[in-house]
Amino acid sequence: MKITHNIITLSTAVLLVFSVSANAFAANLGFKDLDNVEAKDKIIALQEKGIILGTSTDAFSPDSAISAAETIQLFVRAFNLNLDAIDYVGQPKASDFFKNADDNAWYAQTLIFGAANGLDFPLDIDLNKGMNREEYTYRLVTAIEKYGQLPMINMMYMEYTDVDQVTVDYSGAIQRAIKYGIVALDKDGKFNPKASLTRAEAAEELYIALQYMSAHDA
Repeated sequence: MKITHNIITLSTAVLLVFSVSANAFAANLGFKDLDNVEAKDKIIALQEKGIILGTSTDAFSPDSAISAAETIQLFVRAFNLNLDAIDYVGQPKASDFFKNADDNAWYAQTLIFGAANGLDFPLDIDLNKGMNREEYTYRLVTAIEKYGQLPMINMMYMEYTDVDQVTVDYSGAIQRAIKYGIVALDKDGKFNPKASLTRAEAAEELYIALQYMSAHDA
């Protein structure tokens, strides 16, 4: 069934004329900077599926921090979010959905796709800021539960030693992420919620989440 938006709208056909500019997930022919990366196989698997792209034609930049804009683009590609079920009248802009968005930036189109499909990111998010572990995990778990229609699970409290450092709004999703096996605690039993997330770490977490979603999709 088609969903019609009457305020900010545009047909899918018109959106196809949007140009795709070079961006932080640029098209690539193969990453040459993954030799010492533990998650190499997972990153390559996501790249082969067209989910993850590089920072240049042959580099993934695994140790660089992943930004909010990159995360949104990553999720849009991972969950195949588009406007196929949405009719728009008028031309939507990324800034209609995210007040800090640059409508001419590389991420503009994917921001529209994500927002139109209910991807859970604050409207005032700083798109250039790096993602820490707790926020990325929260948004990833929220996404797989939404788009994968995961069944409810019986939850027992998952212990970790730095739970007091977790933002309260994120705590439930982090509990489920540990239960799902999407994230692992370190040798000291810590989740390290405030740690900055690298592109390699984000890719590994996404790969495991998609595997879980595929195995448990309702």
